[in-house]
Amino acid sequence: MRTNNARRLAILALAGIGLSAAGGFYATRGASGNSACVAARQTAERLKPLATGEVAALRIVDDPAPAPNLVFFADGGAPKKLADFKGKTVLVNIWATWCIPCRQEMPALDKLAGSVDPSKFEVVPINVDQRNPDKPRAFLQEIGVKHLDYFYDQSVNVFQDLKASTTVEGLPISVLVGPDGCALGVINGPADWASADAAALVKAALQR
Repeated sequence: MRTNNARRLAILALAGIGLSAAGGFYATRGASGNSACVAARQTAERLKPLATGEVAALRIVDDPAPAPNLVFFADGGAPKKLADFKGKTVLVNIWATWCIPCRQEMPALDKLAGSVDPSKFEVVPINVDQRNPDKPRAFLQEIGVKHLDYFYDQSVNVFQDLKASTTVEGLPISVLVGPDGCALGVINGPADWASADAAALVKAALQR
């Protein structure tokens, strides 16, 4: 099954298919709704007019809900969870070396990570290659990445978890998550994260 999933992802990515998320994140709400994401609603409203230009494909969530607590690994094998980054605004990026758009946007993600206070904002790229774990590391070295840590999930469960939470297909996928762990926006496809449009969006996301 995982082999079939990986093949399907590869076909979608190599075909250049990137479907925008249309409805935001699905969530199970209690009687009081997404009470944990009250502040995120205000942030999302602030971001909507800034999802333009080079980041126009970023779909801001109408009703922010907690993002799935993705489980993956840091370089060296230490387990990580998305919740470990709580308190920071995070841009989670799911990528693979066989995904051409993923490779093309990685330098811009590195530039974005280097332009923002790391105590407040972090880019978290999670590689989902299932074979040859040295290949993604070699790619990051080849393009001279300086500001991104290496994270991975060979099970591809991070993709499946996101797919279950929102309408995404193929790679790359980037999810903007607020410091409260609530999903603010999602983009299925590449973006120029080093652009002035992206900088303005991130700046607004960091406002309190």
